[in-house]
This record gives sequence, C-alpha cells and structure tokens, in this order.
Amino acid sequence: MQRRPLRRWRAFHEQLPAGSCIIEMECRAPQWAKAHFFVAGIARQTVKEETIHKVRQIAERVAQPEGLEIVEVEFSGSGRNRVLRIFIDKPGGVSHSDCEFISQQVGTILDVEDAVPGGSYTLEVSSPGLERKLSRPEDFVRFQGRKVKILLREPVENRRHWEGVLAGFGEGNLTLEAEGGRTVRFTLQQVQRANLKFEW
Repeated sequence: MQRRPLRRWRAFHEQLPAGSCIIEMECRAPQWAKAHFFVAGIARQTVKEETIHKVRQIAERVAQPEGLEIVEVEFSGSGRNRVLRIFIDKPGGVSHSDCEFISQQVGTILDVEDAVPGGSYTLEVSSPGLERKLSRPEDFVRFQGRKVKILLREPVENRRHWEGVLAGFGEGNLTLEAEGGRTVRFTLQQVQRANLKFEW
C-alpha cells in the first residue's frame, strides 16, 4: 500500500519551541534482550540520520534555484506522530509562498522517491525564526555584526554561555565582542550551539 504523508506548511515568525519531554521506561530483561534493544536503537538512529541527509539533499536541489537556503532539517517523533521539519531562509526573509513552494515540491519528490521510510508523517516547512541557528562557516560570515548567543562544548574562563556581537570569522575561528568591550575567540569546533540573539 502506498504511503501518503500528511503534509502541511507554516510560516513562523518565531522559532518553534525547542523544549521537549522524554519519558523513559526501564524494563528489566535478560542481558541478551538488553543488547538486542541497544543494537535496534543504533539501527533506528542510523536510519534517522540517513533520512535527514537524503531529505536535505532533495530540499537543497529544490531550494537553490529559487535563491532559498536550507537552514536545517529535523526528524522527530515516532509512529503516527512523526514530524519532518525543514527550515528555510533567504535574504530579506521567507514568505508564505516560499514555504508553500518547498512543501509542495519537496513533498512530491519525497513521495515519488519513497525517501522517508516507516509510514505516515507530517511535513512542516518554516522560517528559522528570529533567533536562527548558526552552524556552517557561511552562517558566521553572513551574520557578522549581529548579536549572537554561543554555547560552548567546554567552559572557557569558567563559562559555557557567551553573548555578544559576532565581530569576525575566518579560518574556522570566530571573534566575539562580549560584555564590557572584551574580545574573545573560539574555534568552530568549540561551539556546541550558536544562535542569533533577537532584541525587542
């Protein structure tokens, strides 16, 4: 039977909520069963990563001729509650028609190529929000001069959280003008998460 995902598009002016609640149930089982579940978990994660990679390739193929950027692809949930999210952006901001275009074109290709295994899912297409994620070197180059929030993998000067103006980026290093006029530098490998900081 052919799978037909439920697709819907949205244009958000704010970032989708990042918080989530995971309820973990521990089941006492023989050692062989625990190993089996562990291997199955690895397999599911591999399939998820492969799906995200394939969807991103398809989305970029559709988006680039239209001058649109694929910021991020997320795949979450399970069963009938699976949600595939594609975040898009472009200079000047994303319109409703941009979201609708990506939703229709990418959704059709995903159907034809059967690119998302495992049954039905919801496809959501949106802008990355006012505090968009920065992950690629091109992002840090593009948003120089903007205020950012940085979370480091390991503390620097006993801090993992930093805020300030992104003063520069080059050769894998970013320069941040922090509070009090201080200048600090991090390598991209040190950064766990980076976002633009919106100020009202």
